[in-house]
Amino acid sequence: MIIAVDGPAASGKGTIAKALGRHYGLPVLDTGLLYRAVGLAVLKAGHDPDIEADALAACGFDDAILADPALRTEAVGSLASRVSVHQSVRDALIQRQRDFATQPGGAILDGRDIGTVIAPDADAKIFVTASVRVRAERRYQDALSHGGHPDMDSLIADIQARDTRDMSRDHAPLKQADGADLLDTSDLTIDAAVQRAIALVDAQLEGRA
Repeated sequence: MIIAVDGPAASGKGTIAKALGRHYGLPVLDTGLLYRAVGLAVLKAGHDPDIEADALAACGFDDAILADPALRTEAVGSLASRVSVHQSVRDALIQRQRDFATQPGGAILDGRDIGTVIAPDADAKIFVTASVRVRAERRYQDALSHGGHPDMDSLIADIQARDTRDMSRDHAPLKQADGADLLDTSDLTIDAAVQRAIALVDAQLEGRA
């Protein structure tokens, strides 16, 4: 069983994917971490994420980098969005994601092109979203909890810029996949969003039975 969870930054897709993993007993892959790892590797090498050759060279990153806490920073998130526009980077990472998706027993993957490119034949697909203001507020609270001093206007601008990049790129743009259910978490608590996601997945699975 393969479940695809897509959506923009801070929509709640990662939290929902992990909860679905616990509910269905399936392994979960945050595919965004792979792109963040490439972005961080580019940064550490002192190269330019907007130069395709530099980004592609960083795709051979050591898996140990996936445990680096720097991957979760806003700066690296922005780098991930920048390196992901390069088709060669996406090609380099696509097989790793498909191997995870097709492992015995199944899996859950969250990202931006799971239901459209990585696993278009997934058994269930959800597109998680929320308003820009709500997503910026989530980033704001997360930064505060980690001792940061975020600026709301900057967070909003960053999210809007990332949305534009992700939705307008030529290769695998962010969009709701065919057959995916829309889940807007703007006005939902985490528990409510998770329960809604489970209900949507169950309904899709029943429809395939």
